[in-house]
Amino acid sequence: MKPRRQAPSLARRPVARPDPGASPRRDAGRPALLLRYLGGLAALLATLAGPQALRAEGPPDPAKSRAAVEALADGRDAGLESAPLTRDDAGRALRVLADRHAAAIRKDRAAEVEARRIELGGREMPFFYRVHGAKPEGGRSLYLSLHGGGGAPARVNDQQYENQKGLYRPAEGVYLAPRAPSNTWDLWHQGHVDAFLERLIEDMVVFEGVDPDRVYLMGYSAGGDGVYQLAPRMADRLAAAAMMAGHPNESRPLGLRNIGFALHVGAEDAAYDRNRVAREYGEALDTLRGADPEGYPHLVEIHAGRGHWMNREDASALPWMARFRRDPAPKKVVWFQDDATRDRSYWLAVEPGRARPGTLAVVAVAGQEVRIEQADGLDRLTIRLDDRLLDLDRPVRVLARGRTIFEGPAPRTIATLRRTLDQSGDPGLAFVAEIPVTLPPAATDAR
Repeated sequence: MKPRRQAPSLARRPVARPDPGASPRRDAGRPALLLRYLGGLAALLATLAGPQALRAEGPPDPAKSRAAVEALADGRDAGLESAPLTRDDAGRALRVLADRHAAAIRKDRAAEVEARRIELGGREMPFFYRVHGAKPEGGRSLYLSLHGGGGAPARVNDQQYENQKGLYRPAEGVYLAPRAPSNTWDLWHQGHVDAFLERLIEDMVVFEGVDPDRVYLMGYSAGGDGVYQLAPRMADRLAAAAMMAGHPNESRPLGLRNIGFALHVGAEDAAYDRNRVAREYGEALDTLRGADPEGYPHLVEIHAGRGHWMNREDASALPWMARFRRDPAPKKVVWFQDDATRDRSYWLAVEPGRARPGTLAVVAVAGQEVRIEQADGLDRLTIRLDDRLLDLDRPVRVLARGRTIFEGPAPRTIATLRRTLDQSGDPGLAFVAEIPVTLPPAATDAR
């Protein structure tokens, strides 16, 4: 609803944030500096040693691959989770794991769906949903609709939640309005919101037959603030998003490359410069699309004569979003970490605990090559792969900062498939191979 401060320019570079837990002692930074030096030395030595290579058992043995999947299907531990799989067997293994994941959700979460209330980490999120229209053959759409309010007494946010329940009506799909877990000004910005929304998506896929590639995020006022924040960092779960009457604060649009994004603001909505900032955000998206014509599809609607309330003219966002389907394995990913960080985005990941605000990875696949085009603030990155992206029966080459940093096979394994499905809860974001790489020092960019 109300931003705490005026948003900086969208072109502004992120600034390094101090560690809030750092000691004020003058020599407190020395161990950290030593660790940073050793980490840089390790990266340099890795670079001098040449391309990295994974230890693998060689090409898939069809008999061993088949035995590994049969053991998985039978629930036996045959010690074959790291055995290389054929392409067909990888598909079979994913179906087995996905079916088990869905069965566990159906068993463990029926009560929370019935109660319309999720509890996570000592917080709770009540939610409302209604199903509209006939179910398409491939599954229903899901519209997640975030209410306004913000830094106000609970009763004010409760009223906004009640209002959001009937604010929009899609022609088809599940319309779901959650109640924010808090009553702060940034009630939809905070990092815990992601886990709640991901859980809601998983629940609706299993219990209401939602197509995970047709999930849409929208929000009004403080909910619009949340869309500005959540859509870039949760882009891998979304097909499109629509922001209504909100303010971006410090958020940047870099992560929106692979989803549709609509902005609706009243031309007279001058409080906190919402109208002006929406135009600037749209211009930033124009610039991004100009530089990357295959990405950043967007729509900006400044509603003439309207203030903060747009008299439901913004409802046109729903059919606009419905044109989009998610691609969970796009050929190019732009991953910018805002103040609420994540360990993964699409087929990129960092080790748990190593995500840092302000880092940027731009990575693309072309043929059998994975090209790390930009890696600001990163020294390590994990690249997750499957046959949607390239041919895993052939060697893979990874390039970064003018060097080949990996060349060799990327074996398909049940272990990687299981781990990535457990982390994402989404079969579309489960990958069968991964390549952890250490990036060479940035100074090697100059040639």
